[in-house]
Amino acid sequence: MLELIKSVGIFDILDIAIIAIVLYYILLLIKGTRALPMLMGIMLLVLVSFAAKFLGLKTTSWVLNNFTGYLFIIIVVLFQQEIRRALAFIGETKVFGSSAKAKSVILDEIVKAATILANRQIGALIVLQRDTDLEHFLDDTGHKLDCEISREILISIFIPYSPLHDGAVLISNGRIATAGSILPLTRQTDLGKNYGTRHRAAVGVTEETDALAIAVSEEKGSITVAQNGQLSDELDADQLRDILEDIFGKKKTVLHKKGGNDVQEPSSK
Repeated sequence: MLELIKSVGIFDILDIAIIAIVLYYILLLIKGTRALPMLMGIMLLVLVSFAAKFLGLKTTSWVLNNFTGYLFIIIVVLFQQEIRRALAFIGETKVFGSSAKAKSVILDEIVKAATILANRQIGALIVLQRDTDLEHFLDDTGHKLDCEISREILISIFIPYSPLHDGAVLISNGRIATAGSILPLTRQTDLGKNYGTRHRAAVGVTEETDALAIAVSEEKGSITVAQNGQLSDELDADQLRDILEDIFGKKKTVLHKKGGNDVQEPSSK
């Protein structure tokens, strides 16, 4: 063992570190997507192939060997979407750390848009994607936009005569990905009669994913936030900004119930 340790040089450590970093980013990209169970299935088949060879199962080994021979093509076909995302991710500067200033500008635009919509009593539902990929979750119900985030665009989407105002806006990777998306409704019976379809959809999407949903009520002109299947109290602009900074910064804000009322508290994680 000592001889093995002594034989390890600086370039060997660098080599291992590069592979570890690559694997780490690959796992980050496929976390929360359908690619993860598919990758686990492929790895299981490879392990079964090695076991078949070891046990001398000729027929099983022959079938699996033919399968693994086309493994590279299978991976490209199955993971083409994830490969595109990975290449785009590598090409962006945020691979080496996202700009805090750019993130602050995005949060400002979202907060200002929500505040203006609330003041005008225009209903809105804005979903902010986190780790879970929402593209397959929404099943292509929304209209793809892929545009920069600005208060003007968000307000124009939710104006009552806009064809997209009834659905939700999905924000992903710092851009408006889709608009007019249909979300699943929560089945909670204790949500309250004051909340309509928009708020039930906000809670519903956060029950099944780790996304954050901002709901603006057209009846009351109020702003609420849904996270982890829970709905916050009515928020003003400063409170909304604080929650967004906590969640998309280093701290994580967790919504939970205390005494029947929803409250927001920063967790220590």
